[in-house]
Amino acid sequence: WPWIYPRWMMGHVKMASEDITKLAESLAKTKVGGGQLSFKGQSLKLNTAEDAEEVIKQIEEFDGLEALRLEGNTVGVEAAKVIAKALEKKSELKRCHWSDMFTGRLRSEIPPALISLGDALIAAGAQLVELDLSDNAFGPDGVRGFEALLKSPACYTLQELKLNNCGMGIGGGKILAAALKECHRKSSAQGKPLALKIFVAGRNRLENDGATALAEAFGIIGTLEEVHMPQNGINHPGITALAQAFSINPLLKVINLNDNTFTEKGAVAMAETLKALRQIEVINFGDCLVRSKGAVAIADAVKEGLHKLKELNLSFCEIKRDAALTVAEAIEDKTELEKLDLNGNCLGEEVCEQLHEILEGFNMASVLGSLSDDEGDEDDDDEEEEDDEEEEEEEEQQQLKERGAEEQESLTPKKIIDSQASTPVPSPPVDVATFLAFPSPEKLLRLGPKCSVLIAQQTDTSDVEKVVATLLRISSVFKDEAPVKTAVHETTDALMKKAFGSATFNSDAFITNLLVHMGLLKSEEKIKTVPSLYGILMTLNHMVQQDYFPKSLAPVLSAFVTNDENCKAQRWNLLLNGTSYCDSNKVSDFSEN
Repeated sequence: WPWIYPRWMMGHVKMASEDITKLAESLAKTKVGGGQLSFKGQSLKLNTAEDAEEVIKQIEEFDGLEALRLEGNTVGVEAAKVIAKALEKKSELKRCHWSDMFTGRLRSEIPPALISLGDALIAAGAQLVELDLSDNAFGPDGVRGFEALLKSPACYTLQELKLNNCGMGIGGGKILAAALKECHRKSSAQGKPLALKIFVAGRNRLENDGATALAEAFGIIGTLEEVHMPQNGINHPGITALAQAFSINPLLKVINLNDNTFTEKGAVAMAETLKALRQIEVINFGDCLVRSKGAVAIADAVKEGLHKLKELNLSFCEIKRDAALTVAEAIEDKTELEKLDLNGNCLGEEVCEQLHEILEGFNMASVLGSLSDDEGDEDDDDEEEEDDEEEEEEEEQQQLKERGAEEQESLTPKKIIDSQASTPVPSPPVDVATFLAFPSPEKLLRLGPKCSVLIAQQTDTSDVEKVVATLLRISSVFKDEAPVKTAVHETTDALMKKAFGSATFNSDAFITNLLVHMGLLKSEEKIKTVPSLYGILMTLNHMVQQDYFPKSLAPVLSAFVTNDENCKAQRWNLLLNGTSYCDSNKVSDFSEN
């Protein structure tokens, strides 16, 4: 960082001779041993074949290379090709630690780079055990980049697949699921079926369809021991599909589905599956809205078995007093339990004390986590109504998706040819309310050229909460494709011009509220954060460059964004543009922090 950070701030893109000297010094510190060659965290900017010469040399000279770490660097298409050439002779390679290695790259650069590296592993005859591509924002197209690798003999031996925070979306989830099924089919034909143990795919916007596709693959594989899929926007249909698949994976030890939306249906389905599993050690259903009925169902599953359970997280799930006490009573004989997290629920001071008393009676008081964010005792009267409303909303969303799929099908070339139609069937119109309720790129474009004006007109900019909610919904559909990107930017500009142009608009409250919803600032109230920061970061990157954006807010954004690990590559664009409004002292302060 010390040698490359100032150059990013100055906007330089080419490495000078002094940079190459620094590169050589960093490479000299590369950790070599135990079959592992590491360039982790060296911030190497490898664009050309010349840039990668030292990396290639070390790869070629390393005998018995079993693990290659490239995390925290940035590899371009040309550099990837020459690195791949060096890997073609490394048949002993088993572990590819390739997370966060495309910092600042265009999404269009990543698939060809991954294809080159994947082809090299196939040519080498490698037999991978671990593949980690986390924190690379490659989207659905990026999955195509390593699809062939996953289907090849190089991955028949794969045990750990880590794809956290990659923005795969529903489409990428389906491509990934199909590749895993094909890998299992081919490997089974050779008598050694794929035996995947660890699967990680948090923060990928998989939603119900992507989760359901992956659940089908999990059900075929059957050897999973850990599944981590937090923050994916999965509702009860997807949760139910995953539950059914988990029941066919008897070796499961860890299930992490934090920050998805179970509701009672999903929680009950998952509870039934837990009754059939014997090896479970960690259950993380925090912030999953299991509510009281779901918590009771899970408590029953815990009470009946799960004797190896070490951690149970049901925090921020809108669980009320009686259900929480039922959960506590269910862990009486769980001698391996190390942590019970019921924080952020609706218990009240009296029930919190009762929980402590129950666990003290079991001599397990130490396992109860903090209850500092308890929401207090609330009436149960509205719970059933809230469940019904949510289920109706989900059903409406599903109907809209199905309708959208039917509309897409009606416009396929085959349909048009078969019907001899001269023009495509027009899609039904979309109004602002429909877009904001269930945002998608297609709906935004179908609002027409006046979409920016319409959304701005129908948003009460005197209400900071509404402005933040609308901005997050607009930014959630951001894509690099020109039409969508332009529509998002124009709509954002119209909304924020109106907001910042109002004398009554509280800019400080806006920024605070936005940071809370982005998960970068803690709130005293329970607020659901956005599942992916990609869209809002790219939108903010555009906003900070506009005349309407208050210069005083740029340092605040820079401070929070640059200190958050989840922002990764996108944060630098925001920092570069945002700090142009800051004075030099503030920039220096942020650099030191």
